[in-house]
Amino acid sequence: MLKRLNQNFAFHALLLGLMLPTLGHADGLDGANTAWIITATALVLFMTIPGLSLFYGGLVRVKNVLSILMQCFAITCAASLIWLICGYSLAFTDGGSMNSWIGSLDNFMLGNVMEDTLAGDIPESVFAMFQMTFAIITPALIIGAFAERIKFSAVLIFSCIWLLVVYVPITHWVWGGGWLQEMGLLDFAGGTVVHVTAGTAALVAALVMGNRKGFQQHAMTPHNLTMTITGAGMLWVGWFGFNAGSALAANGDAGMAMLVTHISAATGSLAWMMMEWVKYGKPSVLGIVTGMVAGLGTITPASGFVGPGGALIIGFTAGIVCYYATQLIKQKFKIDDSLDVFPVHGVGGILGTLLAGVFASAELGVFSGQGYAEGMAMLAQLKVQFIGVVSVLIYTAVITYVILKLVDMMVGLRVDAEQETYGLDLSQHDERGYDL
Repeated sequence: MLKRLNQNFAFHALLLGLMLPTLGHADGLDGANTAWIITATALVLFMTIPGLSLFYGGLVRVKNVLSILMQCFAITCAASLIWLICGYSLAFTDGGSMNSWIGSLDNFMLGNVMEDTLAGDIPESVFAMFQMTFAIITPALIIGAFAERIKFSAVLIFSCIWLLVVYVPITHWVWGGGWLQEMGLLDFAGGTVVHVTAGTAALVAALVMGNRKGFQQHAMTPHNLTMTITGAGMLWVGWFGFNAGSALAANGDAGMAMLVTHISAATGSLAWMMMEWVKYGKPSVLGIVTGMVAGLGTITPASGFVGPGGALIIGFTAGIVCYYATQLIKQKFKIDDSLDVFPVHGVGGILGTLLAGVFASAELGVFSGQGYAEGMAMLAQLKVQFIGVVSVLIYTAVITYVILKLVDMMVGLRVDAEQETYGLDLSQHDERGYDL
Protein backbone atom coordinates (compact mmCIF):
# COMPACT_ATOMS: atom_id res chain seq x y z
CA MET A 1 0.00 0.00 0.00
CA LEU A 2 2.75 2.41 1.00
CA LYS A 3 4.62 1.54 -2.17
CA ARG A 4 1.56 2.35 -4.28
CA LEU A 5 1.08 5.70 -2.53
CA ASN A 6 4.70 6.58 -3.20
CA GLN A 7 4.26 5.68 -6.86
CA ASN A 8 1.12 7.84 -7.12
CA PHE A 9 2.90 10.72 -5.42
CA ALA A 10 5.85 10.42 -7.78
CA PHE A 11 3.54 10.32 -10.80
CA HIS A 12 1.63 13.45 -9.77
CA ALA A 13 4.83 15.25 -8.85
CA LEU A 14 6.21 14.49 -12.31
CA LEU A 15 2.98 15.68 -13.94
CA LEU A 16 3.06 18.90 -11.92
CA GLY A 17 6.70 19.41 -12.87
CA LEU A 18 5.85 19.12 -16.55
CA MET A 19 3.08 21.68 -16.12
CA LEU A 20 5.14 24.23 -14.21
CA PRO A 21 6.91 25.80 -17.21
CA THR A 22 3.53 26.48 -18.80
CA LEU A 23 2.09 27.85 -15.60
CA GLY A 24 5.15 30.00 -14.96
CA HIS A 25 4.84 31.75 -18.33
CA ALA A 26 1.06 32.08 -18.33
CA ASP A 27 1.47 35.82 -17.72
CA GLY A 28 2.22 36.60 -21.36
CA LEU A 29 4.42 34.19 -23.29
CA ASP A 30 2.86 32.64 -26.39
CA GLY A 31 4.42 29.30 -27.28
CA ALA A 32 3.19 29.24 -30.88
CA ASN A 33 4.50 32.74 -31.62
CA THR A 34 7.80 31.91 -29.93
CA ALA A 35 8.26 28.74 -31.97
CA TRP A 36 7.53 30.59 -35.21
CA ILE A 37 9.96 33.45 -34.53
CA ILE A 38 12.71 31.01 -33.55
CA THR A 39 12.14 29.30 -36.91
CA ALA A 40 12.04 32.63 -38.76
CA THR A 41 15.29 33.68 -37.10
CA ALA A 42 17.03 30.57 -38.40
CA LEU A 43 15.60 31.24 -41.87
CA VAL A 44 16.94 34.81 -41.95
CA LEU A 45 20.40 33.70 -40.84
CA PHE A 46 20.18 31.02 -43.55
CA MET A 47 19.77 33.89 -46.04
CA THR A 48 23.27 35.23 -45.33
CA ILE A 49 25.15 32.00 -44.76
CA PRO A 50 24.83 30.09 -46.98
CA GLY A 51 22.25 31.89 -49.19
CA LEU A 52 23.83 35.28 -49.96
CA SER A 53 27.33 33.79 -49.77
CA LEU A 54 26.60 31.32 -52.57
CA PHE A 55 24.54 33.80 -54.58
CA TYR A 56 27.33 36.39 -54.60
CA GLY A 57 30.10 33.78 -54.73
CA GLY A 58 28.90 32.38 -58.04
CA LEU A 59 28.63 35.85 -59.60
CA VAL A 60 32.28 36.84 -59.21
CA ARG A 61 35.25 35.52 -61.18
CA VAL A 62 36.92 32.31 -60.05
CA LYS A 63 39.90 34.15 -58.55
CA ASN A 64 37.65 36.02 -56.09
CA VAL A 65 35.12 33.44 -54.95
CA LEU A 66 36.67 32.76 -51.54
CA SER A 67 36.94 36.47 -50.78
CA ILE A 68 33.17 36.89 -51.08
CA LEU A 69 32.44 33.82 -48.96
CA MET A 70 34.94 35.01 -46.36
CA GLN A 71 33.45 38.50 -46.24
CA CYS A 72 29.92 37.17 -45.67
CA PHE A 73 31.13 34.82 -42.95
CA ALA A 74 33.25 37.42 -41.16
CA ILE A 75 30.51 40.06 -41.27
CA THR A 76 28.12 37.55 -39.73
CA CYS A 77 30.50 37.10 -36.80
CA ALA A 78 31.41 40.78 -36.32
CA ALA A 79 27.84 42.08 -36.65
CA SER A 80 26.65 39.53 -34.08
CA LEU A 81 29.10 40.82 -31.46
CA ILE A 82 28.31 44.48 -32.18
CA TRP A 83 24.61 43.72 -31.80
CA LEU A 84 25.31 41.99 -28.49
CA ILE A 85 27.49 44.76 -27.07
CA CYS A 86 25.45 47.86 -27.94
CA GLY A 87 23.65 47.59 -31.29
CA TYR A 88 20.44 46.09 -29.96
CA SER A 89 20.31 48.48 -27.03
CA LEU A 90 20.79 51.58 -29.21
CA ALA A 91 18.21 50.38 -31.71
CA PHE A 92 15.44 49.14 -29.41
CA THR A 93 15.88 50.73 -25.97
CA ASP A 94 14.08 53.94 -25.06
CA GLY A 95 16.43 56.86 -25.57
CA GLY A 96 14.68 59.33 -23.29
CA SER A 97 14.91 62.88 -24.63
CA MET A 98 16.87 61.57 -27.65
CA ASN A 99 14.40 58.78 -28.42
CA SER A 100 13.35 60.28 -31.75
CA TRP A 101 16.88 59.69 -33.02
CA ILE A 102 18.60 56.93 -31.04
CA GLY A 103 18.07 54.56 -28.14
CA SER A 104 20.16 54.29 -24.98
CA LEU A 105 22.81 51.95 -23.60
CA ASP A 106 20.55 50.74 -20.80
CA ASN A 107 20.62 47.25 -22.31
CA PHE A 108 24.40 47.17 -22.80
CA MET A 109 25.63 43.60 -23.40
CA LEU A 110 21.95 42.53 -23.31
CA GLY A 111 22.22 42.89 -19.54
CA ASN A 112 18.46 43.16 -19.09
CA VAL A 113 17.60 40.20 -21.30
CA MET A 114 16.79 37.24 -19.06
CA GLU A 115 15.10 33.90 -19.71
CA ASP A 116 11.74 35.29 -18.59
CA THR A 117 12.06 38.75 -20.19
CA LEU A 118 9.40 39.27 -22.85
CA ALA A 119 9.16 41.43 -25.94
CA GLY A 120 5.44 41.41 -26.53
CA ASP A 121 4.49 37.77 -26.08
CA ILE A 122 7.81 36.20 -27.14
CA PRO A 123 11.09 35.99 -25.18
CA GLU A 124 13.18 39.13 -25.65
CA SER A 125 16.16 36.87 -26.33
CA VAL A 126 14.32 35.56 -29.40
CA PHE A 127 13.36 39.08 -30.53
CA ALA A 128 16.95 40.30 -30.08
CA MET A 129 18.29 37.36 -32.06
CA PHE A 130 15.70 37.83 -34.82
CA GLN A 131 16.71 41.47 -35.18
CA MET A 132 20.38 40.46 -35.07
CA THR A 133 19.94 38.49 -38.29
CA PHE A 134 18.71 41.67 -40.02
CA ALA A 135 21.76 43.52 -38.73
CA ILE A 136 23.91 40.76 -40.22
CA ILE A 137 22.49 40.62 -43.72
CA THR A 138 22.31 44.38 -44.33
CA PRO A 139 26.07 45.15 -44.37
CA ALA A 140 26.62 41.80 -46.10
CA LEU A 141 24.47 42.98 -49.02
CA ILE A 142 26.77 45.96 -49.56
CA ILE A 143 29.85 43.88 -50.36
CA GLY A 144 28.45 43.11 -53.80
CA ALA A 145 29.15 46.70 -54.83
CA PHE A 146 32.91 46.64 -54.25
CA ALA A 147 33.52 42.95 -54.91
CA GLU A 148 36.84 41.89 -56.46
CA ARG A 149 38.84 44.99 -55.48
CA ILE A 150 38.59 45.81 -51.76
CA LYS A 151 40.98 44.90 -48.95
CA PHE A 152 39.60 42.45 -46.42
CA SER A 153 40.67 44.68 -43.54
CA ALA A 154 38.74 47.55 -45.10
CA VAL A 155 35.61 45.39 -45.40
CA LEU A 156 35.69 44.55 -41.71
CA ILE A 157 36.33 48.08 -40.45
CA PHE A 158 33.80 49.64 -42.82
CA SER A 159 31.09 47.09 -42.00
CA CYS A 160 31.47 47.49 -38.23
CA ILE A 161 31.41 51.29 -38.27
CA TRP A 162 28.59 51.39 -40.83
CA LEU A 163 26.46 49.03 -38.78
CA LEU A 164 26.78 51.26 -35.71
CA VAL A 165 26.35 54.71 -37.24
CA VAL A 166 24.01 54.00 -40.16
CA TYR A 167 22.02 50.80 -39.63
CA VAL A 168 21.42 51.11 -35.88
CA PRO A 169 20.07 54.71 -35.86
CA ILE A 170 17.82 54.09 -38.89
CA THR A 171 16.50 50.91 -37.29
CA HIS A 172 15.57 53.00 -34.26
CA TRP A 173 13.91 55.65 -36.43
CA VAL A 174 11.70 53.10 -38.16
CA TRP A 175 11.15 50.24 -35.68
CA GLY A 176 12.51 51.36 -32.30
CA GLY A 177 10.09 54.19 -31.53
CA GLY A 178 11.94 56.89 -33.46
CA TRP A 179 10.63 59.79 -35.50
CA LEU A 180 9.73 57.86 -38.67
CA GLN A 181 7.74 55.31 -36.70
CA GLU A 182 5.94 58.12 -34.92
CA MET A 183 5.17 59.70 -38.29
CA GLY A 184 3.52 56.47 -39.45
CA LEU A 185 6.02 55.11 -42.00
CA LEU A 186 4.97 51.74 -43.41
CA ASP A 187 8.02 49.47 -43.51
CA PHE A 188 7.00 45.99 -42.49
CA ALA A 189 10.28 44.11 -42.92
CA GLY A 190 13.02 46.48 -44.04
CA GLY A 191 12.45 48.44 -47.26
CA THR A 192 14.17 51.48 -45.78
CA VAL A 193 16.02 49.84 -42.88
CA VAL A 194 17.65 47.12 -45.01
CA HIS A 195 17.31 47.70 -48.74
CA VAL A 196 17.48 51.49 -49.10
CA THR A 197 20.39 51.67 -46.66
CA ALA A 198 22.34 48.79 -48.26
CA GLY A 199 21.59 49.92 -51.81
CA THR A 200 22.53 53.54 -51.19
CA ALA A 201 25.71 52.57 -49.36
CA ALA A 202 26.57 50.25 -52.26
CA LEU A 203 26.23 53.04 -54.82
CA VAL A 204 28.36 55.42 -52.77
CA ALA A 205 30.97 52.70 -52.23
CA ALA A 206 31.13 51.88 -55.94
CA LEU A 207 31.69 55.56 -56.74
CA VAL A 208 34.35 56.03 -54.07
CA MET A 209 36.16 52.77 -54.86
CA GLY A 210 36.16 53.28 -58.63
CA ASN A 211 35.62 50.63 -61.27
CA ARG A 212 37.34 47.29 -61.44
CA LYS A 213 40.39 47.03 -63.62
CA GLY A 214 39.16 46.29 -67.14
CA PHE A 215 35.53 47.19 -66.43
CA GLN A 216 33.60 47.32 -69.75
CA GLN A 217 36.81 46.39 -71.58
CA HIS A 218 36.96 42.72 -70.68
CA ALA A 219 34.18 40.24 -69.96
CA MET A 220 33.59 39.78 -66.22
CA THR A 221 31.10 36.95 -66.34
CA PRO A 222 29.96 34.89 -63.33
CA HIS A 223 32.22 31.92 -62.77
CA ASN A 224 29.58 29.50 -61.43
CA LEU A 225 25.90 30.13 -62.09
CA THR A 226 25.05 26.77 -60.55
CA MET A 227 26.32 28.16 -57.25
CA THR A 228 24.38 31.37 -57.80
CA ILE A 229 21.04 29.70 -58.48
CA THR A 230 21.56 27.46 -55.44
CA GLY A 231 22.09 30.53 -53.31
CA ALA A 232 19.09 32.20 -54.94
CA GLY A 233 16.86 29.31 -53.91
CA MET A 234 18.11 29.61 -50.35
CA LEU A 235 17.40 33.35 -50.39
CA TRP A 236 13.86 32.75 -51.63
CA VAL A 237 13.10 30.25 -48.87
CA GLY A 238 14.89 32.29 -46.21
CA TRP A 239 12.94 35.41 -47.18
CA PHE A 240 9.79 33.86 -45.74
CA GLY A 241 11.42 34.21 -42.33
CA PHE A 242 12.50 37.74 -43.20
CA ASN A 243 9.02 38.98 -44.15
CA ALA A 244 6.55 36.64 -42.47
CA GLY A 245 8.67 36.59 -39.31
CA SER A 246 8.35 40.37 -39.08
CA ALA A 247 4.74 39.88 -37.98
CA LEU A 248 6.33 38.64 -34.71
CA ALA A 249 3.45 36.22 -34.39
CA ALA A 250 2.07 33.04 -35.93
CA ASN A 251 -1.06 34.70 -37.27
CA GLY A 252 -2.86 35.93 -40.37
CA ASP A 253 -0.41 38.81 -40.87
CA ALA A 254 2.46 36.33 -41.09
CA GLY A 255 0.49 34.11 -43.46
CA MET A 256 -0.39 36.98 -45.79
CA ALA A 257 3.18 38.31 -45.67
CA MET A 258 4.43 34.88 -46.75
CA LEU A 259 1.89 34.64 -49.55
CA VAL A 260 2.57 38.08 -51.02
CA THR A 261 6.33 37.55 -50.71
CA HIS A 262 6.11 34.44 -52.85
CA ILE A 263 3.83 36.07 -55.43
CA SER A 264 6.13 39.08 -55.83
CA ALA A 265 9.24 36.91 -56.17
CA ALA A 266 7.63 34.72 -58.83
CA THR A 267 6.28 37.71 -60.77
CA GLY A 268 9.56 39.63 -60.55
CA SER A 269 11.44 36.59 -61.88
CA LEU A 270 9.17 36.23 -64.91
CA ALA A 271 9.07 39.97 -65.63
CA TRP A 272 12.90 40.23 -65.67
CA MET A 273 13.19 37.06 -67.72
CA MET A 274 10.75 38.38 -70.33
CA MET A 275 12.61 41.70 -70.57
CA GLU A 276 15.82 39.84 -71.40
CA TRP A 277 14.06 37.42 -73.72
CA VAL A 278 12.62 40.27 -75.77
CA LYS A 279 15.88 42.20 -75.87
CA TYR A 280 18.39 39.39 -76.43
CA GLY A 281 16.26 36.60 -77.89
CA LYS A 282 17.02 34.18 -75.04
CA PRO A 283 16.14 34.10 -71.34
CA SER A 284 19.06 33.79 -68.92
CA VAL A 285 19.50 32.03 -65.60
CA LEU A 286 21.19 35.14 -64.22
CA GLY A 287 18.20 37.22 -65.28
CA ILE A 288 15.51 35.07 -63.70
CA VAL A 289 17.29 34.82 -60.32
CA THR A 290 18.05 38.57 -60.29
CA GLY A 291 14.39 39.26 -61.01
CA MET A 292 13.50 37.06 -58.07
CA VAL A 293 15.71 39.08 -55.73
CA ALA A 294 14.22 42.30 -57.12
CA GLY A 295 10.71 40.99 -56.43
CA LEU A 296 11.67 39.93 -52.92
CA GLY A 297 13.38 43.21 -52.03
CA THR A 298 10.55 45.31 -53.41
CA ILE A 299 7.76 43.49 -51.57
CA THR A 300 9.67 43.56 -48.27
CA PRO A 301 8.41 46.93 -46.92
CA ALA A 302 4.88 46.25 -48.15
CA SER A 303 4.58 42.58 -47.22
CA GLY A 304 2.52 43.07 -44.07
CA PHE A 305 0.23 45.69 -45.56
CA VAL A 306 -0.76 44.59 -49.07
CA GLY A 307 -2.83 41.78 -50.52
CA PRO A 308 -2.08 39.24 -53.28
CA GLY A 309 -3.28 41.57 -56.05
CA GLY A 310 -1.01 44.36 -54.86
CA ALA A 311 1.88 41.90 -54.63
CA LEU A 312 1.35 40.89 -58.25
CA ILE A 313 1.70 44.49 -59.42
CA ILE A 314 4.62 45.19 -57.08
CA GLY A 315 6.54 42.14 -58.32
CA PHE A 316 5.84 42.91 -61.98
CA THR A 317 6.91 46.54 -61.51
CA ALA A 318 10.04 45.45 -59.65
CA GLY A 319 11.14 43.13 -62.44
CA ILE A 320 10.86 45.85 -65.07
CA VAL A 321 12.07 48.90 -63.12
CA CYS A 322 15.04 47.13 -61.52
CA TYR A 323 16.01 45.63 -64.88
CA TYR A 324 16.20 49.07 -66.46
CA ALA A 325 18.01 50.41 -63.40
CA THR A 326 20.83 47.89 -63.89
CA GLN A 327 21.17 48.96 -67.53
CA LEU A 328 21.22 52.62 -66.54
CA ILE A 329 23.81 52.29 -63.79
CA LYS A 330 26.32 50.20 -65.74
CA GLN A 331 25.73 51.12 -69.35
CA LYS A 332 24.82 54.82 -69.22
CA PHE A 333 26.55 56.01 -66.05
CA LYS A 334 29.31 53.38 -66.23
CA ILE A 335 29.31 52.80 -62.47
CA ASP A 336 30.79 49.45 -61.48
CA ASP A 337 28.33 48.33 -58.82
CA SER A 338 29.76 44.86 -59.37
CA LEU A 339 26.79 42.69 -58.37
CA ASP A 340 23.99 45.25 -58.95
CA VAL A 341 23.26 46.02 -55.31
CA PHE A 342 21.84 49.51 -55.84
CA PRO A 343 19.66 48.82 -58.90
CA VAL A 344 18.19 45.69 -57.31
CA HIS A 345 18.10 46.39 -53.56
CA GLY A 346 18.25 50.19 -53.48
CA VAL A 347 15.80 50.83 -56.29
CA GLY A 348 13.65 47.90 -55.15
CA GLY A 349 13.56 49.22 -51.58
CA ILE A 350 12.59 52.71 -52.73
CA LEU A 351 9.94 51.39 -55.10
CA GLY A 352 8.48 48.99 -52.55
CA THR A 353 8.34 51.58 -49.78
CA LEU A 354 6.45 53.98 -52.01
CA LEU A 355 4.11 51.31 -53.38
CA ALA A 356 3.31 50.20 -49.84
CA GLY A 357 1.66 53.59 -49.49
CA VAL A 358 -0.53 52.81 -52.50
CA PHE A 359 -1.53 49.17 -52.11
CA ALA A 360 -2.06 49.33 -48.36
CA SER A 361 -5.25 51.17 -49.23
CA ALA A 362 -8.46 49.31 -48.45
CA GLU A 363 -10.23 51.02 -51.37
CA LEU A 364 -8.61 49.24 -54.35
CA GLY A 365 -10.84 46.21 -54.70
CA VAL A 366 -8.86 43.03 -55.42
CA PHE A 367 -5.65 45.08 -55.13
CA SER A 368 -6.47 46.28 -51.62
CA GLY A 369 -4.36 45.78 -48.52
CA GLN A 370 -5.10 46.27 -44.84
CA GLY A 371 -5.72 50.02 -44.92
CA TYR A 372 -3.74 52.75 -43.19
CA ALA A 373 -3.34 53.26 -39.49
CA GLU A 374 -5.70 55.86 -38.03
CA GLY A 375 -7.51 56.26 -41.34
CA MET A 376 -4.68 58.12 -43.09
CA ALA A 377 -5.52 59.01 -46.70
CA MET A 378 -3.43 57.63 -49.56
CA LEU A 379 -1.78 60.94 -50.45
CA ALA A 380 -0.93 61.61 -46.81
CA GLN A 381 0.55 58.12 -46.50
CA LEU A 382 2.55 58.56 -49.71
CA LYS A 383 3.97 61.79 -48.30
CA VAL A 384 5.16 59.91 -45.20
CA GLN A 385 6.63 57.15 -47.37
CA PHE A 386 8.46 59.71 -49.51
CA ILE A 387 9.89 61.48 -46.46
CA GLY A 388 11.07 58.14 -45.10
CA VAL A 389 12.82 57.17 -48.33
CA VAL A 390 14.51 60.53 -48.88
CA SER A 391 15.68 60.96 -45.28
CA VAL A 392 17.12 57.44 -45.09
CA LEU A 393 18.77 57.79 -48.49
CA ILE A 394 20.42 61.13 -47.72
CA TYR A 395 21.60 60.14 -44.25
CA THR A 396 23.00 56.85 -45.52
CA ALA A 397 24.77 58.43 -48.48
CA VAL A 398 26.47 61.16 -46.46
CA ILE A 399 27.57 58.97 -43.54
CA THR A 400 28.70 56.13 -45.83
CA TYR A 401 30.90 58.53 -47.77
CA VAL A 402 32.50 59.78 -44.54
CA ILE A 403 33.11 56.24 -43.29
CA LEU A 404 34.72 55.17 -46.57
CA LYS A 405 37.08 58.13 -46.50
CA LEU A 406 37.95 57.39 -42.88
CA VAL A 407 38.69 53.74 -43.64
CA ASP A 408 40.78 54.76 -46.63
CA MET A 409 42.94 56.92 -44.36
CA MET A 410 43.24 54.10 -41.82
CA VAL A 411 44.12 51.05 -43.93
CA GLY A 412 43.39 51.95 -47.55
CA LEU A 413 40.30 50.71 -49.36
CA ARG A 414 41.60 49.07 -52.48
CA VAL A 415 44.15 46.40 -53.25
CA ASP A 416 46.88 47.38 -55.70
CA ALA A 417 46.65 46.62 -59.42
CA GLU A 418 48.84 43.53 -59.22
CA GLN A 419 46.81 42.02 -56.38
CA GLU A 420 43.58 42.74 -58.24
CA THR A 421 44.94 41.00 -61.33
CA TYR A 422 45.70 37.69 -59.65
CA GLY A 423 42.69 37.90 -57.38
CA LEU A 424 41.65 38.53 -53.81
CA ASP A 425 41.62 34.86 -52.86
CA LEU A 426 45.40 34.71 -53.07
CA SER A 427 46.25 38.31 -52.23
CA GLN A 428 44.02 38.56 -49.15
CA HIS A 429 43.74 34.97 -47.92
CA ASP A 430 46.53 32.99 -49.62
CA GLU A 431 44.04 30.33 -50.66
CA ARG A 432 42.27 29.19 -53.82
CA GLY A 433 38.59 28.50 -54.21
CA TYR A 434 39.28 25.50 -56.43
CA ASP A 435 42.31 23.22 -56.68
CA LEU A 436 41.62 21.00 -59.68
